[in-house]
Amino acid sequence: MGTGTAAPDIELALWRGFRLSMQTAGCLALVSFVPGFLLRFVYPRWENRVVLGINAVLLALLSILYVASFPFYRQFHANFNQMIFTGANDDLYALFITMVQQYALPVRLAGALLLAWVLWRGLKALLACCRLEDFVEAMVWPRWARYLGRLAFLYVTYLAVLLGIFGGSLGWQTAVDWENAGVTKDDFLNEAILDNPQALYRAYNLNSRMLACNGLDFTTDDIRTLAAWLSHRQPDTDDLDAYLQKSAQGPAADKPKQVFVILSESFANWPLLDKYQGIPISHGMRSLIAEDDTDYCPTFLPNGASTVSAVTGVVTGFADANLYLTTMPEAFAAPYPTASAPQMQKLGYTTNFWYAGPATWERIGAFTQAQGFEHFYSRGDFGDVPGSVWGCEDEVLYEKVLEGLDPEQPSFNVLLNASNHSPYDLDLEAKGFDKEAVRAALPPEHQQDEELLKELGHYWYADRELAKFVRAVKEKCPDSLIVIVGDHGDRYNLDKTPTTYERYGIPFIITGKGIHKGTLLPDAAGSQIDIMPTIFELIAPKGFSYMSLGSSLTRTNRQGVNYGFWITRTAIGKADTVPLVPEPVSEGEEPVIDEDAMQNYINAIRSISWWRAKYGPILDASRLEDR
Repeated sequence: MGTGTAAPDIELALWRGFRLSMQTAGCLALVSFVPGFLLRFVYPRWENRVVLGINAVLLALLSILYVASFPFYRQFHANFNQMIFTGANDDLYALFITMVQQYALPVRLAGALLLAWVLWRGLKALLACCRLEDFVEAMVWPRWARYLGRLAFLYVTYLAVLLGIFGGSLGWQTAVDWENAGVTKDDFLNEAILDNPQALYRAYNLNSRMLACNGLDFTTDDIRTLAAWLSHRQPDTDDLDAYLQKSAQGPAADKPKQVFVILSESFANWPLLDKYQGIPISHGMRSLIAEDDTDYCPTFLPNGASTVSAVTGVVTGFADANLYLTTMPEAFAAPYPTASAPQMQKLGYTTNFWYAGPATWERIGAFTQAQGFEHFYSRGDFGDVPGSVWGCEDEVLYEKVLEGLDPEQPSFNVLLNASNHSPYDLDLEAKGFDKEAVRAALPPEHQQDEELLKELGHYWYADRELAKFVRAVKEKCPDSLIVIVGDHGDRYNLDKTPTTYERYGIPFIITGKGIHKGTLLPDAAGSQIDIMPTIFELIAPKGFSYMSLGSSLTRTNRQGVNYGFWITRTAIGKADTVPLVPEPVSEGEEPVIDEDAMQNYINAIRSISWWRAKYGPILDASRLEDR
């Protein structure tokens, strides 16, 4: 809980959660009540057995969910959410191994089943000793008292049903549901208000919205107006691609032979902040940022909450807009006009995608090639190499990339590594990690947290290997341009209640030929859809025509937006609040924004990404008739 959380907040959360769970309890009661009620009149001998059997299953499921919610919260800082469905599309074997190795699945499952058995025995004892009919039959009731008792029972039942339907209220006007339950000022308490079935229901609703694109609600007129505003032109055409067309202003450096975009797993920006410089896990990137041929933007957002969103952002150029592009037929029909690979081919580059894991993960092999990458390399191409279920070790991936790099053949390479990922099973001691030095640098309350030390050790490894790879590339191909970003943040932090900026921010580091301090705007900010336009404006000849939704951090871009947040150089906030509520990026800074301009930018990026990816270039209102 946050430091400002007090007893009244906890009491409010308990009361709100109690009311909401009346709805859950009502639904679960029906599962055994209906068959028990019918058997009462059809086959009464089986009534009690069926009720107890059904409740045994329900208690087992509830206990498993309860036990599972702890590691889930540790990983995602939330009760069950849409990541459940993202995981269903993931590598299930890798997920299973992760749960066994990192989260002690057999032990947790055994504990959950033991809890379910204890609860079931308690329920059985309760039903055996508190039978209402036995109490009624033991009393001698006059007729009027019997009728009055039945009326009172029906009235109490009616109230219980209302409380169940409306979440602890007697009408919809004051009903509590998963969307309005989070009323405290503490994020942890707001998540704790949801019981596990309610959290799963939330996840199901959000996933359904994603599949149906119901999370966005823009008309074609809205999109046309927003696209015109974004491109600084008149809203005079229904061809959305006309608003995405850009012309390069001329190269800021000599054209490099090799271009790299490195998506580094869970590579958050917070270890690079000054306040954490005493923790020895980021020396590699800190040293790189200090070099003369490197520039760094500390205010940068991932495209989404998971790795697949980073991939789709860089590969297609579209923002996360409640579409699962790696599963959509439209994304496999042809490359989108904003796709990175075909446009880099126009500049004379061979295009390669390098992934540390299996080609089947999220259909990444088929997806990247459908979007124009000429070559795709994955763990299956590397032979028997060390690594986890998620992919080979970073040093192996970088070694394979260097082996395949021809200094004379211009190439564009996107790299996605995997080592800084649970189950965090690298042999850190063998890799040279000085755990005790990191422990000594941590605040006292964290020094005995072995899990945190393991996580920080994996960040240290990712940072070290990344720095070594950059040096090796510059040595082998001195005329290279390298962009480094995290695929996402929000996996672990030193602070248990991190600021929004520290929790979600990722670094944007650009280094290599023609780069110098000041290459990026001094107040630059952005997100992953701005990577490719930044590269185009750095290397493309003047007048080169390219298409992008984002814009260059060297020319114009001073804001970023993603699935849930926006950012500028001085402020960050949630993208779905009205009005927007800016939080400072750094302590002491005044988080001032242009409210109208930021709202327009958020809506433009989301609406165009949604429409163009799903419905194509033409704004045709009839496409929404069956939505």
